[in-house]
Amino acid sequence: MAKNQQSSPTDLPPEDLQAPKQASPRKGGRGLTTTIKTWLSQYGGHLAILALIVLGAFAAKMGLRTLPVDAAISPPASSAASTPTQPPVSQIKLADLPAYATPATQSDDITRTSDIHTIIPDRPRMKVITYKVKDGDSLFGIADKYGLKPETILWGNYDTLKDDVHFLSPGQDLNILPVDGTYYKWHEGDSLRGVADFFGVTAEDILDWPGNDLPATLDPENTDIKAGTMLVIPGGHRELVSWQAPRVYRSNPAVARVAGPGFCGQIVDGAIGTGSFVWPTPGKWISGYHFIPGIHPGIDIGGAIGNAIYAADSGVVVYAGWNTYGYGNLIIIDHGNGWQTVYGHLSAVGVQCGQSVFKGSIIGAMGCTGNCTGPHLHFEMASDQYGKVNPLQFLP
Repeated sequence: MAKNQQSSPTDLPPEDLQAPKQASPRKGGRGLTTTIKTWLSQYGGHLAILALIVLGAFAAKMGLRTLPVDAAISPPASSAASTPTQPPVSQIKLADLPAYATPATQSDDITRTSDIHTIIPDRPRMKVITYKVKDGDSLFGIADKYGLKPETILWGNYDTLKDDVHFLSPGQDLNILPVDGTYYKWHEGDSLRGVADFFGVTAEDILDWPGNDLPATLDPENTDIKAGTMLVIPGGHRELVSWQAPRVYRSNPAVARVAGPGFCGQIVDGAIGTGSFVWPTPGKWISGYHFIPGIHPGIDIGGAIGNAIYAADSGVVVYAGWNTYGYGNLIIIDHGNGWQTVYGHLSAVGVQCGQSVFKGSIIGAMGCTGNCTGPHLHFEMASDQYGKVNPLQFLP
């Protein structure tokens, strides 16, 4: 092949196809110049951006807000050609932010956690609300629902319940006070001081309760409150009116005449009790009210309508029939030894006045007559020595 003939790339050996080697700096400085040019062509754009950042930081330190347009730095043409995706900078605006100083020490005593749930506290209720009684409700269940004492439900609804839990029935609208206390209807001639004294509180207790909407300038002795106004008496209390059937003895059963048409006339002496008792129903579970002195003088034993009712001990029937105090069909047995038992809300009465019955004998059937919200037996026990007692303390 002639020396002046050019070779095509395909004729070159493999090592000649590799990239040209950089010139050595030893050869007259031309290699160094070539290297610098190559480096600038590759990294010049980045140097321009770095210079821009340094200039911005200097301007911020000097208190400048905006750099003049003619102070903007544009990359050289060779750099722009090598980095076409980098846009030119025409103006730089620096944020006017306060300087941040890292604290010398940090405390771990207070930490912030991420919690997307917010708990909103309940606001205290100031006004009286209304609750409609449903099947299966009890005075104590309603009181528990609103965080009140059972007495507060009675004191807030005297016109409806007459201080007797047995007057509770489905469909009634009950006043639910915002706090424990009493509910009072103002009468002509009342004085705030007199009402407060009656309920065991101060006049200020009534005036200061926000729900009463009374002006603080009222004179406690001569208050100008419209008759019929209902007032919440926070912390107020009074004696409950007793509507319980009177004690009935075989020697004078007619005393129960006021209790209803089931009263008995003269009774000849009969069976005497043993002094021990059996459960008056097949079941032994309390379905509604427990024994609470002054409010509920017995226990409510659950079951189904028609379940047998047994005499808890031997004795004589001194009341058998309808009762007007809310007990419905009622049986009272005088045991002749100072004890008396009461059986209320019966669906059927299986005995008659003056009849002797014996412990465990069937005397009637469970029901829901009178004032009740579900089938059960209202069962009471009383003695000459202890008065009304909790039957659970004497039943086996």
